[in-house]
Amino acid sequence: MDFNSHNDGVVLVAVGLVNALTPGERRGRPFPVPADLPAAATEGLRNGYPNHREVGESDAGELAEVAERLRVVFEAVSSGDVDTAAGQVNRLLDESRARPRLDRHDGEPWHLHFHGPGGTLAGDWAASCATGLAIVLGSEFHDRLGVCTAPHCDRVYVDVSRNGTRRFCSTPCQNRVKTAAFRARTRTP
Repeated sequence: MDFNSHNDGVVLVAVGLVNALTPGERRGRPFPVPADLPAAATEGLRNGYPNHREVGESDAGELAEVAERLRVVFEAVSSGDVDTAAGQVNRLLDESRARPRLDRHDGEPWHLHFHGPGGTLAGDWAASCATGLAIVLGSEFHDRLGVCTAPHCDRVYVDVSRNGTRRFCSTPCQNRVKTAAFRARTRTP
């Protein structure tokens, strides 16, 4: 039984927002700011909640700002600086005024929200993602947040594997690294 499915979804949204909305590199190629920010923001939210409604232009811009701040958490944990990650999460918690609340809407049963009623889409997700990441950072699994170690990729991930040894954001990045290592080993001198 999984009593934390909502938190799991929220952490996946944090990963999705960072990967969809922050520029950098992905799978060996440059990853610029998305041309269609609303579509990218929707994709990020659907990483944890596949049926999330489409995002509008102004909400997408605000979510991109939230994603930049969430990226700091993943980068800090990946470099072993949990104090910086915790400080960033605490600032997001304070600024978004995150607070748990049971809510029921859209025909769903009572479920936990990490924000109050009447907030903005970006503010509500900032509160939710900050709370979800706070739960991860405050646990023995704080090192399960990471940044892809494949060359030319800086996408983030949450490691939900049994042994906690994930190093890549995706199977394609893992395959790129394994293929390069194989080719290097089999190259004739």
